[in-house]
Amino acid sequence: MEKKKVLFISSTGGHLNELLELRELFEKYDYYIVTEKDKTNEYLQDKYENRVEYLPYGTRSHIVKYIFIYIYLIMKTIYLYFKIRPKVIVTTGTHTAGPMCYLGKIFGSKIIYIETFANVNKKTATRKACLSNCRFIYSAMGGNA
Repeated sequence: MEKKKVLFISSTGGHLNELLELRELFEKYDYYIVTEKDKTNEYLQDKYENRVEYLPYGTRSHIVKYIFIYIYLIMKTIYLYFKIRPKVIVTTGTHTAGPMCYLGKIFGSKIIYIETFANVNKKTATRKACLSNCRFIYSAMGGNA
């Protein structure tokens, strides 16, 4: 029986660390990991072999530069979605995952959004944007939302 394709996507740092806590699920699925490329997560390519794809790293503190980086991020996201064709997208959020969640919704992927533990008192912007697109939203703020 063919394993279901599951895409795990988040930005780098704490969001990625939280997402990697689900690594026990990886062997149960035909999984892929997508995150922002930076020096702290280059090891993922060796650890997970051909299962890791990188998006460009960007920060809103340099807004003009960020606009161009985000346009490239969207184009690469479209490419990766059609390359992988996931049945399920699991994310811990941030701007990196937003476009992938929208594509997934348009093309029939199930979206599972796990709110970061760093924001237990408020909803993140990505969560607000994904509310209507997600199959399940899990939050430290009180279980399912």
